[in-house]
Amino acid sequence: MTDPQIAVAMLGIFIFTIMLGFPIAFTLMALGVGFGYYAYFDADRQWRLYERAITDGADLWTRIETWLSGFFNNRIFDLFVNQTYSVMSNDVLTAVPLFLFMGYVVERANIVDRLFSTLQIAAKRIPGSMAVAALITCALFATATGIVGAVVTLMGLLAFPAMLNARYNTSFASGVICAGGTLGILIPPSIMLIVYAATSGVSIVRLYAGALLPGLLLAGLYVVYVVGRAWLNPKIAPRPPETEETQVSGFALLWLLITSFFPLAILILSVLGAILFGLATPSEAAAVGALGGLILALAYRALTWQRLQESVYLTVRTSAMVCWLFVGSWTFSSVFSYLGGEQVISDFVTGLDISPIVFLILAQIIIFLLGWPLEWSEIIIIFVPIFLPLLPHFGIDPLFFGILVALNLQTSFLTPPMAMSAYYLKGIAPPHVQLVEIFKGCMPFLGMVILAMALIYIFPGVVYWLPNLVYGR
Repeated sequence: MTDPQIAVAMLGIFIFTIMLGFPIAFTLMALGVGFGYYAYFDADRQWRLYERAITDGADLWTRIETWLSGFFNNRIFDLFVNQTYSVMSNDVLTAVPLFLFMGYVVERANIVDRLFSTLQIAAKRIPGSMAVAALITCALFATATGIVGAVVTLMGLLAFPAMLNARYNTSFASGVICAGGTLGILIPPSIMLIVYAATSGVSIVRLYAGALLPGLLLAGLYVVYVVGRAWLNPKIAPRPPETEETQVSGFALLWLLITSFFPLAILILSVLGAILFGLATPSEAAAVGALGGLILALAYRALTWQRLQESVYLTVRTSAMVCWLFVGSWTFSSVFSYLGGEQVISDFVTGLDISPIVFLILAQIIIFLLGWPLEWSEIIIIFVPIFLPLLPHFGIDPLFFGILVALNLQTSFLTPPMAMSAYYLKGIAPPHVQLVEIFKGCMPFLGMVILAMALIYIFPGVVYWLPNLVYGR
């Protein structure tokens, strides 16, 4: 077999092993080191060392030691160590644990229940008011945490039972929670975009600026769908009855917003604004955000030693997973490229003689399908780098491609049969709520994601307007 054929076999073995359920990070490292040993092995050098030992009259033990030193003196081990060090010292990735810590602290500060109650009162005259309040709460909370499972689970415990008690249609309410919980991987400050920036080399501040309007567009489409559906069919989202809790004066409502909505919103906008306007690097802004999360939890009297321990533990666990995925992916991709696998894929795709728009659609279909068995982190770190070298050939901006990928990854959480948002919600939903009903509720929101992607294809200015306005072309 030639080296390129071995590289293709290496990729096939990787896909087969992850389908069997092996840990992805360690599978990448094992295949990278294993095939890398073959790629970088220098048999001639090993024999020269051994022959020199014989010529020098070395004894048997020295000859064996010389042979073994040549056997283990392989550049793949240097590459693996260097890749590990590069990942752990990457300035961009430093922001990941800090943003995660901010999100976990906010999640455990009992802010969300107060926020949802306030927004529900503020939106009481809008059709589907509880669904609208749940969507806005999900968007704000998902933006602060960036962790889909945490948002869907928490909102599933808080808002989902409230909507069911108000006689909301089960599928409709399920779709609202599942779709709203995924917005955090798109709307800045998104951890997914930080990982994409580290993978692609695109400026994270330009990515944040480019993702802001598409994120708001998608959230807006969700709200328009919810309000329109509730207005056309009031039975699926009945208007809640007036109670003493919802009958508040304008001043009382303003005070509720000041004490629940504005603190979290100001924290997020401060972090995002500091990054977008160049006042701080993403890592510095994330550090300030983590401190702000602690102060917010303290102000709400929700910061306990146990919650702090849980936040630190979850942050370390998730950060380690992301970093070791990077180590494995970069080792794997370096060996894959060295063997000529990247060139094989490049030659195959460029030989198809397709237009840039067809390439974009094919790439998004592949990412859409990968979203069924894989998490977004695995797709961004492992498979997106396969597409990145092809972008210059088709004249596609990596910034634009990254925003489309971020939008597309929303679908991976909403598309049956592997819609992870649906499984998160099913895990904490009442027993009578069937998984089929949750899947059914996700479908219209999946349509909104596809509509948002189509609008960005047609109007790329939605992505470029803010980056060009703030940073120039």
